[in-house]
Amino acid sequence: MDRKNIDKIAKTPQDKLLLSKLWDKIQTGIRKNIPVSTCFLTPYELEMSKYLFGNLDGLHSFGGYPDAERKMLVYLPDYLDEESLQEESALTCLRATFYENDSPSHRDFLGSLMGSGIARETIGDICVGNNSCDFFVTTEIAPYLLQNFTNAGRTKLHLEEISLDNLEIAEPETKEIRDTLASLRLDSVISTGFRIGRSQAAEIISSGRAAINGLPIEKPDKTVSEGMKISVRGLGKIKLHAVNGKTKKDRISVVIHRYV
Repeated sequence: MDRKNIDKIAKTPQDKLLLSKLWDKIQTGIRKNIPVSTCFLTPYELEMSKYLFGNLDGLHSFGGYPDAERKMLVYLPDYLDEESLQEESALTCLRATFYENDSPSHRDFLGSLMGSGIARETIGDICVGNNSCDFFVTTEIAPYLLQNFTNAGRTKLHLEEISLDNLEIAEPETKEIRDTLASLRLDSVISTGFRIGRSQAAEIISSGRAAINGLPIEKPDKTVSEGMKISVRGLGKIKLHAVNGKTKKDRISVVIHRYV
């Protein structure tokens, strides 16, 4: 673990600034032997932090529930175990309930939260259900939102803080696509998942608009494995749900889930 690695890991000035902040925060915890938490990080930012901190004892990533996409880095001293994450992380879950005939989207919630004047890194996952939405924020901004966050788009909200033991995380709605592919190249999977031409998919990837499990990928021939999630800026997200083996024509049978 070496601060000098920041320059090697960072690809942009913004990356360097973020990694420097993470370094200072975690080092504070180590030096004072106290638990500390960072802001919420994207999968790409979490991946960078792995290279920076390595397998540092006591360092965990935590987003409120097991499948969270955006997570904090939480440092726990050796007198605390992993079961202490819920109590020691600076994370709060808020539940917004609304009239069941309304249907605010993830975009509605995120847009309204950002419109409240808070920074993106203070917001974790936003999990929209049928008549409620559980979302995660840094503990320091929770009181402000409880007082001021009253609408998502045009939908009126009732907000309350809830325990992480009472989460209601709805399964995301997906459309199932069954097809056969010549290979598991990224451009091929994107072409099938979003119903676009393969050359267009390759251009999208090369332009930096695609990511696998949150990590930007610019190589169209990158191999995709079962379970990987692929996001494409402007198109949405898909998951290579299953790879079912070869057909008689030597093509690969796949099941792709497209998030709707």
